Amino acid sequence: MIFGGVCPSVTSIIAESLEGWNLVQLSFAATTPVLADRKKYPNFFRTVPSDNAVNPAVVKFLNFYNWSRVGTLTQDVQRFSEVRNDLTNELEKADIQIADTESFSNDPCVNVKKLKDNDVRIIIGQFDENLAAKVFCCAYNLNMYGSKYQWIIPGWYQGNWWEQANSTNCTTRKLLTAMEGYISVDFEPLSAKQIKGISGRTPQEYEREYNRERDQKGVETSKFHGFAYDGIWVIAKTLTRVMELLRHKERHDMYHNFTVDDREVGKMVLDVMNETNFFGVTGQVMFRNGERMGTIKFTQFQEGQEVKVGEYNAIADVLDLINNTIRFQGVEPPKDRTFVRLQRRQINVPLYSILSTITILGMLMGGAFLFFNIKNRNHRLIKMSSPYMNNLIILGGMLSYASIFLFGLDGSFVSDKEFETLCTVRTWILIVGYTTAFGAMFAKTWRVHAIFKNVKMKKKIIKDQKLFIIVGGMLLIDLCILICWQIVDPLKRTVEEYSLEADPQGRDIAIRPFLEHCENTHMTIWLGIVYAYKGLLMLFGCFLAWETRNVSIPALNDSKYIGMSVYNVGIMCIIGAAVSFLTRDQPNVQFCIVALVIIFCSTITLCLVFVPKFVTMRTNPDAATQNRRLKFTQNQKKEDSKTSTSVTSVNQANTSRLDGLQSDNHRLRMKITELDKELEEVTMQLQDTPEKTPYIKQNHYQDANNILSIRNFTDGKDGEKSLKNHLEQKPQAQWGSADPSRISRGPLEDINSPEHIQRRLSLQLPILHHAYLPSIGGVDASCSSPTSSPSSSPRHRHMPPSYRVMVSGL
Repeated sequence: MIFGGVCPSVTSIIAESLEGWNLVQLSFAATTPVLADRKKYPNFFRTVPSDNAVNPAVVKFLNFYNWSRVGTLTQDVQRFSEVRNDLTNELEKADIQIADTESFSNDPCVNVKKLKDNDVRIIIGQFDENLAAKVFCCAYNLNMYGSKYQWIIPGWYQGNWWEQANSTNCTTRKLLTAMEGYISVDFEPLSAKQIKGISGRTPQEYEREYNRERDQKGVETSKFHGFAYDGIWVIAKTLTRVMELLRHKERHDMYHNFTVDDREVGKMVLDVMNETNFFGVTGQVMFRNGERMGTIKFTQFQEGQEVKVGEYNAIADVLDLINNTIRFQGVEPPKDRTFVRLQRRQINVPLYSILSTITILGMLMGGAFLFFNIKNRNHRLIKMSSPYMNNLIILGGMLSYASIFLFGLDGSFVSDKEFETLCTVRTWILIVGYTTAFGAMFAKTWRVHAIFKNVKMKKKIIKDQKLFIIVGGMLLIDLCILICWQIVDPLKRTVEEYSLEADPQGRDIAIRPFLEHCENTHMTIWLGIVYAYKGLLMLFGCFLAWETRNVSIPALNDSKYIGMSVYNVGIMCIIGAAVSFLTRDQPNVQFCIVALVIIFCSTITLCLVFVPKFVTMRTNPDAATQNRRLKFTQNQKKEDSKTSTSVTSVNQANTSRLDGLQSDNHRLRMKITELDKELEEVTMQLQDTPEKTPYIKQNHYQDANNILSIRNFTDGKDGEKSLKNHLEQKPQAQWGSADPSRISRGPLEDINSPEHIQRRLSLQLPILHHAYLPSIGGVDASCSSPTSSPSSSPRHRHMPPSYRVMVSGL
């Protein structure tokens, strides 16, 4: 047998050639994994465990703490590469994930950073002490130490290696900070069990004797001395056992001529070596395929020194950790990865409660307006403002309010499937509510515009049923868009994940926020269609409000308030949409903005429509329906700007005005009756005094006829006054003057002459005309005869606007 071999390069050459010499080699210090190849080195044994022997122990240690994800950092040297390759096989067998494998030659910082970028928490290193200082310096600079990381490195470094091998720019204090808590793994040089072995000594007794001899000779200690000591015992027992076998064979040889050659002896030695099993100072000595099945110890660097924390028995495959010796930097062992906890970015419950309360108040206000509108629907003020359309405005506002409750619900309140349904429902409610409210408002304004725009029409009746059809058409367009949207590209629940965040409570976990959205494939196109339609609707409302701005019947015309509503709603929607898009990843801010915009728009619209009516009802209910002169100024220039056209029967707004005109008409009729009586008395006087008729000139009868024609009759009082003045100023001329050529004619002949008859008819017919025809709405009393042309009547002449309707009534 050959005992020895320390350097791998020498030992490998010798071990490879031993088969040809039928020799067996036993090494006590060669730990290179290369020598574990039994095909290449079949006659090689070693009492020291191989460097690969620590890998099963490491896997056992990882399983103990449930670490299933690791990374490796290996110096680019064959010795360490062999260990890493074997470790990879062991980890795969144990179903442990290798997140990253890094190799380096001189500067490990780049590779250490890659490990950090790949979120490697458990790092298994294979490098010598010179590069170990660089590795921990990089770890310190990258903050890869402490409670979140666990380093596992070889345990065969020299004592205080960090002081001797520190060639970095990191101070010793920084290195010690980064090194604190690392686990080192190496074979156990001496057994910790107090059991007497094959030498008759316990490992502790052997160590004391060894140190005494070493001190006497003045030599340094070596961690391989126990393996060398057990190696000698292996050789002794093996050779003893081989000799016993040879004697046994010789004794039982029937010819007593027993001989063996070197090959047979070599095979016998090889077989006996594989059967070796005894307890030595290094523990149980046993070989498996030439490899020592020894004990692996675990030590931890604690406060500047290494402390043994456990050991692994390769024969029994048992890991034994010493209680309460391992000290981790945190309250618990590090995690093998950054455990990501998904955290929903949800709407704050107090915020949702506050906005919901405000929304409920808005709905209560809308309910109060609805009650006010229904209760007073027969009042002239409310009736003129289309109460049914007002109800639709309130309904639209209530739907808009209701959508706020749905916008505040997310996955924390409902399931994923219910959330998708919620996406569709809240969109439909908001769109339909908007169209219902503003569609009804614009329909009312369109009716006012249609009546007052066409001033040539004497009568224009637009019933509420037609307005309902208009609003229904708008809603039908909405439904078509929404149904197509739902069928072609429905809204679905999408989850948007954000970058990792540190746990606010300091736990060794990472928070990955996620946010739920209602989206589809062509979201931009559908939103563009909806925005375009709503924008056109709003522009049309603005146009109607501008066109009817001069209709001065407050109960009938809401153009001013509609303009204010459209302005506020437009501005708030633009601002709200922009801010909502910018705060897409902040659900609390987004929900607050959307809710406030809906609340503001709905509240301002309802208040602008109903508060003025409520105030008017309280203060002066007839103020909005008083007899006013109706004006409607058109934008287009008319040929005759002074021409005014009477407007009759314009909805129910003309009722009060016609009542006033009828009372004026009745008063004027009474005055005309009084004038008729006076005229009749004058006529009778003319008939009772025939002797004075010859003295009446023909032109004086013509003057009386002119008075009766009331050509200049513009006011009842003025006409009566002018008639009396005319009679008072010319009595002498009428009765005192006579034509000399007719004095000689007889009175009877003069009275019955055709000339007198014609004059009497000219006086009596107007009296009958005034007395009877006005009561049935006939021709004007100012006509000289029933056959007079209407075009010559004063009613067809230009008259002051104040009495246009009065004259028509006459």
